[in-house]
Amino acid sequence: MLRSWRRGLWNYRSIVLIILSPLLLLPLPLVIGTKEAECAFVLLLMAVYWVTEAIPLSMTAMLPAILFPMFGIMNSSSVAKEYFKDFHFLLMGVICLATSIEKWGLHQRMALRLVTVVGVNPAWLMLGFMSSCAFLSMWVHNTSAVTMMMPIVDAVLQQILKANDGGCAGEDNPDLQLDVHSIHSRKEKLPQKHPPLSGCQRRRDLMMCKAMCIGIAYSSNIGGIATLPGTSPNLIFSEIYPNCNCINFGNWLLLCLPISVIMLLLSYSFIHSFIHSFIHSFIHSFPLSSSQEIFTGVVFFVMVLLWLTRSPGFIPGWASLFPHSHSGYITDATVALLLGLLFFIVPAYGPSRKYEAMISWKEFQASMPWKVALLVGGGFALAEGTKESGLSLWVAELLTPLGDLPVLATITVACIIVTTLTEVASNAATITIFLPILSPLAEAIHVNPLYVLIPATLCTSFSFLLPVSNPPNAVVFAYGHISVIDMVKAGLGVNVIGVLAVLLAVATWGVPLFALDKYPDWAPVLPNFNSTAP
Repeated sequence: MLRSWRRGLWNYRSIVLIILSPLLLLPLPLVIGTKEAECAFVLLLMAVYWVTEAIPLSMTAMLPAILFPMFGIMNSSSVAKEYFKDFHFLLMGVICLATSIEKWGLHQRMALRLVTVVGVNPAWLMLGFMSSCAFLSMWVHNTSAVTMMMPIVDAVLQQILKANDGGCAGEDNPDLQLDVHSIHSRKEKLPQKHPPLSGCQRRRDLMMCKAMCIGIAYSSNIGGIATLPGTSPNLIFSEIYPNCNCINFGNWLLLCLPISVIMLLLSYSFIHSFIHSFIHSFIHSFPLSSSQEIFTGVVFFVMVLLWLTRSPGFIPGWASLFPHSHSGYITDATVALLLGLLFFIVPAYGPSRKYEAMISWKEFQASMPWKVALLVGGGFALAEGTKESGLSLWVAELLTPLGDLPVLATITVACIIVTTLTEVASNAATITIFLPILSPLAEAIHVNPLYVLIPATLCTSFSFLLPVSNPPNAVVFAYGHISVIDMVKAGLGVNVIGVLAVLLAVATWGVPLFALDKYPDWAPVLPNFNSTAP
């Protein structure tokens, strides 16, 4: 009854917010009436709707397609082109791979294999699960990585608690073997909040549950930042400057993989010391590899290899073998889409059975995050609209005085603001709002835009405080082992670790990797700027 009353109250507030927000912003287009003001009206209205989620995020992303033609900022055809770009092909190819990985159980083998390597020591087992989830989230969506991992982790926890309830570890399950069938049965059901477990009534078992679950939630975000297709903010950022050829899979991995490793180890140490977990666990058996698993693993390996060697930078990559490759005709999306197409062609079984492809369109469609695709498209349209209307130039001129500050101070402030906002707004929406603001800021103070945008993009993924901050947190919270206050306490420390790790990276090995100490040719040069040296 109380829940339905709260839901009705929230719906009422949403309706009021939907109506009042444009009314309060109307003076911008009606009183000021410039193209910059009209574009600012669209930007602010989308920001309000995105932060509050008064209407679905993907539908808010469609507002530029409606309002830009009405205000005469861009015609409808030009806006429509912004909604499907190279990013979407990369996303589709990666989702094809992720669908096959999940369908044929390769994710379970990868996770359990890594956990087996680290052993059964309490501390090492927790690190093994975190490393497994972080590795998976490098290649699939963070939510998918958590959804894949949590049934395994939950099965492990249940077996441990069952053994503890039996009087001594291993009495009910002498070999402490993991029941693989329980993983599959849990995976088929949505996570439900479990009733209080007798084993968790003891502090040791309760802390063990908290440590494992918080570690999984955080490691998915930590691993996702390491690759361009790992998170939506990374992909959105990669399209902000189309003429910038220095952002590719290999360079991004060189910059961000050390950040992920540093964050993973420090976060693990922080969580482990924070809740003092004592885990006694196990990994035992798993079925033999199937031909479908092997094929998926081979495609996975080939995709990563081709991404890394397409255009390494220090030597010519394989893309240089094709005509016009020097102009960037071949991208990481080309590789992902080509290999993703194989999953719809290669038969899953031998000639003795009826033909069935590795994945079907229905399975792909169920895995494809269309909401993210529309949200990203709306961000591209918004960014293009700020350029066409002159709003980005106006913001750049307004922010020019910041050139008197040390650039690292400006970056730190931007990171803190973005990290704070992303706790209450979606990661993709947050970076979509800030990219059109931060890019003219960098241009205004004549600093390499990557120096500002890369740390801001990475910090957008640091939403660790609340279950509602991002879907992975919500999935883990739904299993009922942790409370909101547990997540807040641990998340504050991990947020600090993340921001410091990012600042360290861009101030050290990031400078030679992306030439951050030089203003690039592909960035616009604004008149009357204040120069700030890194």
